[in-house]
Amino acid sequence: MFTPMIGMPQGAEWLIILAIVILVFGAAKLPELARGTGQALRIFKSETKGLRDEDETDKGEKGEKSEKPAELTASEQERITELERREAEIKAERERLSGN
Repeated sequence: MFTPMIGMPQGAEWLIILAIVILVFGAAKLPELARGTGQALRIFKSETKGLRDEDETDKGEKGEKSEKPAELTASEQERITELERREAEIKAERERLSGN
């Protein structure tokens, strides 16, 4: 059986690696590096979960487009109503101006 010459680091080897990392980056930079790594992992996990969810919805639809309209919040509905009112005012103004 073939045993690799380089294996996974064991107890004391991790301490040496940690010491080298501290020397290279400095103790002040380590929390920032850890925070950045954690944030990158969170983003990666959320993106892969989003891709899996998209695949599941695509499989569920089986080629059919059956999208349900999204529910509107009260503020969105008020905004739509306001825009429709303004559109009606503009249309009435256009008709008034074209009649002159």
